[in-house]
Parts: sequence; C-alpha cells; structure tokens
Amino acid sequence: MKEATVNPDLSVAIHDNVSLPRPSPTQVLIRIVCSGFNPKDWKEPYFHKIASNSGDDMAGYVESVGEDVVGFQVGDKVAAFHTMRTLGGSFAEFGIAESSTTFLLPKHVSFEEASTIPLCAYTAAVALFARLKLPMPWAPPNNPTPLIIYGASSAVGAFAIKLARHAGIYPIIAVAGSGHAYVETLLDKSRGDSIVDYRNGNILEDIRHALDAAGMQDVYHAIDAICENDSHLVVSHALSTGGSIALINPGMDYSDIRNDVNKGIIYVGVVNGNVEDDKRLAGMEKSDPIPHRRDFGLVWSTLLSRGLYDGWLTAHPYELVPGGLEGVSTALNNLKAGKASAKKYVARIAEY
Repeated sequence: MKEATVNPDLSVAIHDNVSLPRPSPTQVLIRIVCSGFNPKDWKEPYFHKIASNSGDDMAGYVESVGEDVVGFQVGDKVAAFHTMRTLGGSFAEFGIAESSTTFLLPKHVSFEEASTIPLCAYTAAVALFARLKLPMPWAPPNNPTPLIIYGASSAVGAFAIKLARHAGIYPIIAVAGSGHAYVETLLDKSRGDSIVDYRNGNILEDIRHALDAAGMQDVYHAIDAICENDSHLVVSHALSTGGSIALINPGMDYSDIRNDVNKGIIYVGVVNGNVEDDKRLAGMEKSDPIPHRRDFGLVWSTLLSRGLYDGWLTAHPYELVPGGLEGVSTALNNLKAGKASAKKYVARIAEY
C-alpha cells in the first residue's frame, strides 16, 4: 500500500509497497477513502521532531476484522478514530482502528463528511460527559443547565454543541469569531441559546448579558475548545464558584485559573484506553480517572452512528484538499498557519 509520513518540517514522504497493517483481535483494518486532519497531526511531528503517519480520522470500508470483533463485517461503510501515536494511521491507503471507536455510516453520509467527525466528536464527548460530568443523553437534566463553549466554530466546539443539544443541555452560550454565522445554525434560541462574538472585546460582559437574557444567574460548566490568548482565564472568570472547565490543550499551564474552579484536561486518547502510553498525562488521569474508558468510546460510537442515521448529528464543514496523499503537507501547513476557520481539511485517498 501507499503511506505518507509527515516530517518535522511538515514535508511529506510517500512510501510505496508498504506492508498492510495487521489488526489485533479487537481491531478492524479499513480501506481508507478519506482522511480528516486535526491540529495535532502537524504538532506531533513538528514539536517531537519525529516523522510519522500522524493522521487519526479515517473513513472507508472494512477490509478485515480481528477475531474478537463484533458488530462489523468486511465491506461495511465506516468511520473510525485511530489510536494516536501507533502504527496504521489515516494518511495511507489502509489503516487500523479499535472496533470500539469505529462506527457505521448511513448511505447518505459521504466519506468526506464522515472523516470530519471521529477525533473531534469523541473529544467533545469526553469534555461534556467525562470531564464536566454532564448527564448522558438517556438521562437529560430536569432543569436548565447553562454551558459555555469557547471556540464554538471549531470542530470540537461545534460537535460539543450538537452533542449537548442531543443530551438536553441548555442554554448554550457559544463564543465564536469569524465563524459565528455557522454557529448560529447550530443553536436553539427558543431554549435560550445565544452567541457571543469575542471580537467585540467585552466577552465576560456579553456572556453575563446572554445568561441574564436566558434567565440564568449561575453557570457551572464550560469548555475551552481553543486554549489560546488566555481564553481559559476568560472562560474560568465567567464561571460561578465551584464550576468546572474542560480544557482542550493538555500541554499548557493552567495554574492561573481560580482555585474555586475545577479544571479538567480533555485527552481524547482515553476512549482507546491508551492513556498509559503518555506518561506526561498519566498523573492527570490518575487524579481524575475516567472509568471504563473503552466502554465510554463504544457507547459514543453507537450514538454517533445513530445520530447520523437520525439526523441530529451532522458533519463539520470541510474543504477538500486536492492531490490525495500528496496534499497532506498542504493541509498540515494550512492548519499550522491558522487558515482553517469553521471548517476541517479533508483528503480523498481513494475513489469510490
């Protein structure tokens, strides 16, 4: 097969005649049609100075399954979240994923659309239901539960809105900038949802006005899906005493957040059960563990699939990068340059 490895300078080497990866008993081998791109895909080779196939979002057809896999068969149309920092990533003609973080796709969802979903949707699920411990969709809250989402036009932020709405969490105060028009389409203003444009420069005041308009005095839950330019401080200052903030960037120092606010790091790798592979994060996991991590991923795989069939879950807007594997470098450099606003980059690896 062909496979692309990303060099530390974000150039890409295309390798021919690479052996197909072999799935473990719990994994599936996927013939990849489309790969999505995430910021971590450029950050890992760039900062760690190690060339790798750093892609994790894949969509395609099941090529083979491990002996312990249930629920999938050869030929199934699927999307999947590859286990980060392992072989078999998505910048190749074939890739590997755990069956617990693989989900079936309906006919009406394209592979391009599907490849925008996995990593960011699982990240949103970890943020909402593991880190913030909000009620799962089958047991929605009985009362309004305000939620602030900073970076709402990002893929993680947008999926957080979609999952939160499905779980009956409202009102949602969505903070966005140039992508605010897209975010508007995701909100339910009849339930008090509103958007705050951070470019106005009065974020805290505007959040307070939004809460007042929704009839809310306190807010105890927030996600910072950006973690840039002190956004974590802005969001934490908006929270009431005892509130919780979920933070997307595990590499930052958050010691300047108020002591009366609980902070939780969002590490999406937990859904594949591989947090032990990252010793830097192992202490965080031990201090605030997510029990039954693979079960959490499995449950959300089922829900993501069901959401696509039922229509409450949709893909993130995307831009198709031409050139297949040859376009990987372009996509990663564009991400590094901050050119993606309210969209994800997608590459088509094979025709279908």
